[in-house]
Amino acid sequence: MFNNPFSFKGRIRRIEYFLSILFQAIIYFPIVYLIRGLPYESEIFWTIFIILAWFILAQGTKRCHDIGRNGFYQFIPFYFFWMIIEDGEPKKNKYGLNLKGLKGPEETGKIRQNER
Repeated sequence: MFNNPFSFKGRIRRIEYFLSILFQAIIYFPIVYLIRGLPYESEIFWTIFIILAWFILAQGTKRCHDIGRNGFYQFIPFYFFWMIIEDGEPKKNKYGLNLKGLKGPEETGKIRQNER
């Protein structure tokens, strides 16, 4: 979990995406509160904002990839709710292997589910 969190390539599961959102909120809001009144408040704020924005955009893109969508889908309002509840594609897609270890028929060579 959390391999290459700033990379836009690959796939992540629902739990990692949810934990990423939670991590961002836990880090962002207390820091914004604590830096108020500091001499370099604006510089500190924008540095932290850019780092966390890059992190959450990268994680969102990988979650879109797991669902089988382009990363730009995360910019649809309230789409992050769908990314939290939607299960990923149960097979390899153009963005990478299935993270649950399940293989589709094209990977196993089996056509029917009960075929051995």
